[in-house]
Amino acid sequence: MGLGVLGQMSQVEGRRSGLGGEEHSISNFQGGEGGSLGLQGEGEWAAWGPMAVTAEKAFELVRGAHERERLAHAFLISGPAGSGKQALAARIVELVNPPADEGAVGLFGEPEESVAEKTLDELQGPYVTLVRPRSKSRLIRIDEVRELEREMHLTAPGGNWKVGVIVDADRMRDAPANAFLKTLEEPPPECLLILLTANPELLLPTIRSRCVDLVLQSSGREDVLQPQATRMFAKVLARTAKERSEKNALLVKASFEGFLAERKAEIAGKNGAALKEEVTMYKRATDGKWLEEREVYYAALTEAEYLSVRTALLDLLMTWMGDAVRQKTGAATLSYPELKEETGTLAESRDMDGLLSGLDALQELREMFNTNVQEGLTMEVGFLRAFA
Repeated sequence: MGLGVLGQMSQVEGRRSGLGGEEHSISNFQGGEGGSLGLQGEGEWAAWGPMAVTAEKAFELVRGAHERERLAHAFLISGPAGSGKQALAARIVELVNPPADEGAVGLFGEPEESVAEKTLDELQGPYVTLVRPRSKSRLIRIDEVRELEREMHLTAPGGNWKVGVIVDADRMRDAPANAFLKTLEEPPPECLLILLTANPELLLPTIRSRCVDLVLQSSGREDVLQPQATRMFAKVLARTAKERSEKNALLVKASFEGFLAERKAEIAGKNGAALKEEVTMYKRATDGKWLEEREVYYAALTEAEYLSVRTALLDLLMTWMGDAVRQKTGAATLSYPELKEETGTLAESRDMDGLLSGLDALQELREMFNTNVQEGLTMEVGFLRAFA
């Protein structure tokens, strides 16, 4: 059965089920205004659009483009907390500007042990400019963006690249964002710009369109739900798996929506409190327009964080489905070993084709959420296809 199952699994392109390994081939990244910005090759990118990959896979793609001298001038690295955005950016910086002692050998010709990878803050220097929110309002200021632009136009000797990294790039408001856009549109030679964000939706579309997207998976198990809620949700999935029906599929959907509503209320409460604190602190020192802009900002942040949680919760479902596939193939390692009984019930309730079809439906639902669709109806159709 082993080879047959592996053969079936290898045919499922673009799945992000957490099955381990590389389930999809991504080697072609498109960016800019319909043009190619780098990472060019043969793959399924044009058909599937930007898909989440591991930080290691993303680095391999960037390194390959660099080796072929086809590196893009701007990357937008997005992903949830814990996905490794800053670590990946640091590796890319050292890729284009390798340490002086790289390749050094010891007294007897043996290669010296590599030094531990540096953080972005440690890499900041003459050729690397790091911008992050530092003001009390946690915004990126226009003077910091202009300083970045000035640094990018300086000459870097000895074949070094000038690298600018913006952490939490979604914290650029209109004036800083428009100033940065000018650098993106007319980048100096040997210049690399890297934007990091957990909320790419908050960036100007004109900025996003000029960057190559690198969307990262979470590097581990993201705590989307509290342990008790995770167990409860898993039990609903196991109970409904025993009999596939529209009723049970809609029960899974209702549980999903319930947990999602709780997290959305938490996000709205947290951001509402932050806005209230800012209003109390600055209302006498600023005009009404600034406060209106902050209200708009926190509303957009709440929506972006909600969408991120929705995606993460859907990924959790796909990971459980992946554990069911693992159990079907007799694999010993599971992403959620404490839920072995629940995902085992799901594995017993379907044949391999059924599990893979469910993964297909969840992946398509995830991709549909990246477009302008009506959430409730799209979710209903997706869950019926996945679980009925």
